[in-house]
Order: sequence, then C-alpha cells, then structure tokens
Amino acid sequence: MLNPTWLKTFITLVDTGHFTQTAEKLFMTQPGVSQHVNKLEEACGHDLIKRNNKSFAITEQGRLVYRFAKQRMSDERSLFEQLNFDDPDSGKCSLACSGSLALLLYPQLLTLQQQQPNIHLNLTAAPNQLILSDIKNEHVDQGIVTDIPNESFFDFEKLGQEELCLVLPKKTNIKQSWKQLLLDSGLISHPDAEHYLSLYFRKCEEPELKQLDIAKIPVVGSINQISQILEPLTRGIGFTVLPKSAIDSFHSPELLQVLKPKQAVKENLYLIRKKNRELPKRYDALNAIIKNMWG
Repeated sequence: MLNPTWLKTFITLVDTGHFTQTAEKLFMTQPGVSQHVNKLEEACGHDLIKRNNKSFAITEQGRLVYRFAKQRMSDERSLFEQLNFDDPDSGKCSLACSGSLALLLYPQLLTLQQQQPNIHLNLTAAPNQLILSDIKNEHVDQGIVTDIPNESFFDFEKLGQEELCLVLPKKTNIKQSWKQLLLDSGLISHPDAEHYLSLYFRKCEEPELKQLDIAKIPVVGSINQISQILEPLTRGIGFTVLPKSAIDSFHSPELLQVLKPKQAVKENLYLIRKKNRELPKRYDALNAIIKNMWG
C-alpha cells in the first residue's frame, strides 16, 4: 500500500512545480519533500520525475501515480461527506416481507414516497427463510418475518399478530369432514403454503386436521404471485391458506369463504434487521408506518 503522506507530497509537488513551494505549503523542509518523493519512487519501482538542477519533469509513470493519488483523495473526500451526511428525507430504503404484507403495505409506502420524493423505496416480496438470508447477507436492510429469528444474527421487535385463514370457493359445501373436504378439493400451492398449513393444522384445535398429513393433500395448482393465488378459488378450484390481509385486499372476496376453526390461528410478526446494524434516519418514517399498522 502506498503511503498517503508520500502521495500528498507528490501531488503538491506536481501542482506547484517547485520543491521549495511544496515544502512551504506542507510546512516541511525541502530535503523532507525530496525524501518523500524518493520513498514513493522506491515503492513504485519507477522514477516519477526527471530532475534537472532545481527543476524537474514528470515521467509517464509519474503521471499515472499522480492521477491515482488525485482519485484516491477525491474518493476519500466523498467517503467522509457520505459519513457525515444522514438526511432523513432522502436515500434508499429496502424492506422484504411476505407477498400478502407487501400488498397491505405498498399503498402506504407510496404515500410516503409522494410526501418525500427523495426517499427511494425498494419493497421485496419473499418467503420467510429467504428474507432472513437476505438480511444476514446484507442484500436487504430490514424485513418482516413470522418465525422468531436467531438472536445471534438478528435484532428484532414484535409488531403484532396476523390471522391465518383456510380459504375455499364460496359454493363449497363445508358441512362435511374438513379432512375429506381438503383432500377432495386439492391445494392451490404457493411459496409459503407448506409453512402456513403446518402452523394452521397444529394450532386450529381441529382434531382431524391435526392428524392430516400435508404430504397426502393433492396439489391442483401452484403460483408464486400473491395477487393470483385466490383466482382459482373464484372458479371453484382448490383451497389454500393465506394471511387475512391477502383476503382483505383481494378484488372479489365475495367469491370466497373462510373456514372458522375452533381456535383462530395467528402468527406473530417481527420487524428484523442484522445484529447491531444501525439504520440511517430515513428509516424512521418508514418504520413509523409499519409500526402504526399493528400499533
């Protein structure tokens, strides 16, 4: 690594064109300036200037080092400007959450962006495990997840709860065994379907569902677009399980029906970020919207 003090001396020498002026400008002695240049030449392995009595001419290698040093100083200034600049009203904010929560949050986030146009919002819909992975690897700054994350890797706070719903077509006859009903209907699958079904069967207090093997439920369709998952049900095809927010935001909820279990199934929601990660001030407005929705 090239010594930054030597580089600064070299830049000043080239800019002034004179050893004495360089020494005066840097509060050094003239021999001190010569020593810095000599050491820089030794480190580079090339002559950077051609000396001629009290004058000098810069070599081609010297021009390369000069441009490098100037760019390095510019980059350093830019870095310090960024370190000292934390504007709450501008910059990029990234958030990952489930597709159903994305549908719920996005309109309010757009309102925030209208009010603060210099804040650029990046909202990603993803399954729980992918959100955790992306935050751990710093691809995303924040996320909303349903599983309690590993405290070794994440800081988190509980936002609230969201109800899970087992959804069927409106005309489905639900006055029969729920187990047989699901087996006959078949599942409209999606990235979180297995996780939601497992949680639902475990917590709904319906004995026949607790004993139902998820792997034995036939899959009659699969889609990863949250806005499309309920479309087959409007045509009498299959069943699925989704958070209530996804049903509330659907365009035709009157074409659906939700089973009412003995025990409502709710999952916790956590706002998470990487362990010890301090987010910029621009996240304050975003997080105020998120917390207000479950406050």
